[in-house]
Amino acid sequence: MGKLHTSQITLKVGLDENRVPEELTWSAEDGGIVNEEAKAMLLSVWDSKNQESLKIDLWTKDMPVDEMKIFFHQTLLAMSDTFMKATQDEKMTTTMKDFCAYFAEKLDLKKD
Repeated sequence: MGKLHTSQITLKVGLDENRVPEELTWSAEDGGIVNEEAKAMLLSVWDSKNQESLKIDLWTKDMPVDEMKIFFHQTLLAMSDTFMKATQDEKMTTTMKDFCAYFAEKLDLKKD
């Protein structure tokens, strides 16, 4: 067997005196990304042993609420696409995308 390639993704969180995130940066050397600024992040990992999802949700204190709504909408759409790739379940993917459209409509995110 050949040498296993590894890749590293690094997250840095700058905290204020109350330990509230002020800065988020991330790097992914294989992707050519070095200390790229972000205002929010959602990370989920699957713990197979305990059969549960573990998560880290962070956003900077200056993340605007209107941008957070857009971020969630885009994340939900991306999760729908990932669900389809992982399961090939077209019916549930369509249902998820319908919810995303409803979400956008209720938050008035659709651009005319």
